[in-house]
Amino acid sequence: MIASSELIINADGSIFHLHIKPEELADTVILVGDPGRVEMVASFFENREAEAASREFRFVTGTYRGKRITALSTGIGCDNIDIVVNELDALANIDFQTREIKKEHRKLTLLRIGTCGAIQPDIPLGSFVFSEISVGCDGLLNWYAHRDNIVEKDFEEPFMQHCHWAPYLPVPYFIRASDSLTERFREHTIFGVTISASGFYGPQGRILRQPLAMPDMIESFETFVHKGYRITNFEMEGSALAGLATHLGHDAATVCCVIANRHLGESNTDYQPKVRELVQLSLDCLTR
Repeated sequence: MIASSELIINADGSIFHLHIKPEELADTVILVGDPGRVEMVASFFENREAEAASREFRFVTGTYRGKRITALSTGIGCDNIDIVVNELDALANIDFQTREIKKEHRKLTLLRIGTCGAIQPDIPLGSFVFSEISVGCDGLLNWYAHRDNIVEKDFEEPFMQHCHWAPYLPVPYFIRASDSLTERFREHTIFGVTISASGFYGPQGRILRQPLAMPDMIESFETFVHKGYRITNFEMEGSALAGLATHLGHDAATVCCVIANRHLGESNTDYQPKVRELVQLSLDCLTR
């Protein structure tokens, strides 16, 4: 039995942070960073059956083309993904009455729809990039046992050598998106290797008033090639999502709209129409 200090259940029977009840969770979950973007996703639903909001976490469960889907905001960062994926798995695979793990495993499909910054000059603003592999520069997966069983271990040493990785930084990990989601998006997006950074400024090579520990980081990322793979873009959540989901037996992936190109020094703040287009595409891919 899992103690109440480890699995906190609210008085209304919902999970502690997300405020979702087990019966309110669909098998397919679309994750977005911005709580306001939940409404964008839900605007495509034919109906709504449940919704709630707490802090940066907001959810709506409804149907799209007859398929039950939960749209959920995560806020920013891999630390929030640690909360989200563990609580979604608890909703699916722990009996809230007995506090025991269910005998039959329920698999979830978790798709993150976000925004990103391209690193390569040939990826234009408005492109949709699917993270075939995510690079965890956040260190989150290193806190969990058996990390080496699920990562692409042979990428790590060449990457750290090429980038002159500082020894006091977290050891990076490379994790693949699920095969099933990869196939659904293959014909509709640019596939790439995505850096999941632990911050927006220094961890993504931005300099305002504070110099960087690795001043040549972006150039190193741009020129890294291993087994024919190159790094395509930055975002901030995909590695934790793919890693934790793989550990827990769920399908997960990240697809992002490019709103900046770091090589070209370009950005687009009027990106909401393209994100809406990506939401539509993603819903269609999930329900085909």
